[in-house]
Amino acid sequence: MQEAFDWNEEPPLDPAIEYQGLLRGLRRKKGFGLYFVQCSPSEGTKLIARIRQDLPQKIEVLKFDAAMDGNFYQCVADYLQAHDDTEVLFVQGLEYSLLSYEATKREEGWSSEEIYSYSWKAVPRLLGNLNLQRERFRDNFPIRFVFLLPLFAMKYLIRRAPDFFDWRSGVYEFPTNSDALEQESLRLLGKYDEYLTWTQAERNRRVAEIQCWASEPEQTPEVKVHLLFEQGNIFFVSERYEAVIANFDQVLKYKANDHYAWYFRGIALSKLQRYEAAITSYDQALKLKPDFYIAWYIRGIALSELKRYEEAIASFDEALKYKPDDHYAWYSRGLVLNKLQRYEEAITTYDQALKYKPDDNYAWYNRGTALGKLQRYEDEIVSYDQALKYKPGKYEAWLVRGIALSKLQRYEDAIASCDQALKINPDYDSAIYIKARCYGLQGQVELAIATLKQAIDLDPKYREMAETDADFERVRSDDRFQALIQGQPK
Repeated sequence: MQEAFDWNEEPPLDPAIEYQGLLRGLRRKKGFGLYFVQCSPSEGTKLIARIRQDLPQKIEVLKFDAAMDGNFYQCVADYLQAHDDTEVLFVQGLEYSLLSYEATKREEGWSSEEIYSYSWKAVPRLLGNLNLQRERFRDNFPIRFVFLLPLFAMKYLIRRAPDFFDWRSGVYEFPTNSDALEQESLRLLGKYDEYLTWTQAERNRRVAEIQCWASEPEQTPEVKVHLLFEQGNIFFVSERYEAVIANFDQVLKYKANDHYAWYFRGIALSKLQRYEAAITSYDQALKLKPDFYIAWYIRGIALSELKRYEEAIASFDEALKYKPDDHYAWYSRGLVLNKLQRYEEAITTYDQALKYKPDDNYAWYNRGTALGKLQRYEDEIVSYDQALKYKPGKYEAWLVRGIALSKLQRYEDAIASCDQALKINPDYDSAIYIKARCYGLQGQVELAIATLKQAIDLDPKYREMAETDADFERVRSDDRFQALIQGQPK
């Protein structure tokens, strides 16, 4: 038994001695008493079962499976009213209220340093209630309370409920064996997609749980790494990218050769547009695992964001060396070739992407753009038609299809294509302007002016554009056109 509770001392190593001390204390003590037991939830359940066998007194368990509503004193009063012959009351699950408090701190913007260092700005409602109500517990509940708490919750009680804790009749510690600790910890591992459906409060609570189990003194580095990866997933879902970086820095302290940690760290840096640092992180991952194709691919994305296009192509090529059927890498390579105005190569690259994913509307769309740059308008239209086959609501594709049709002097078809864009997005000013140009090329003065006015009403930039646009040459001499260009109503 450890009466003078000092967290700087080595914990007792013999659970049997701790158990006998607790059992003796419960036998000898009559009336009110407070006992605090540090243990995991599963160890607590085993302890209660053992005490029931060895202690011939009326034992009850008040167990919380979530953060409690209302105050703890009232919860106890209500429970004991229904169990008025109770002599020993075990209390489990108070940590859930503390975890909820931890989550709330995050929502309020507390820094990680404040949270991790237990530098509290406020007292959790539960512990404030214990401090304020301690005399009522003593006077109204002549029973022995046994609080079963994990380490982090015990620290909370010592630091933030000292008035209540000072009335302790005994403090005991039942260290969780390594196998049980691993089992307790790994139950926290979930799925990335699952976290997407959670509220932010639920994510914050899981982060708090993870940090509590990761801080257990007997926790192994291997399990800590698992927990930190899980925490990183939650931070990613929550778009807390600075926290992701700090998280994987912690992973790398335990496992510097973890290529996944370097990779995820790089992803977070990319999300923050810190591309140079991201590339350095990807390079570390690839140093450890040269065939890590996804890292080559994402590295290429970062390089293209820095306009280092030749290096980006080389990075995509490395990805494709290890995974030739990765349509994302082919597609991204095509985008970079477009940037370099290497349109023939871009088209060939998009064709490779479409070989592996024929329904990729983005690849069809950008392939059409490259064909347009080569003035291969018939092929361009075919490519846009394929993009629209897989995504009919892509109004941008209807627009550029209309532009390609106008290049072939198929003005009515071009106008119809723009109308399709406008059915999807009625305020799509670019489509309205292209329609006006088509009317101008046909010499339809009334329609050209009326449609151009619609575009100008949505965005005045079209007034300046139309002033020098050769497509309006056939209507430019009309007084109404000149009045519209000069901003004079007529």
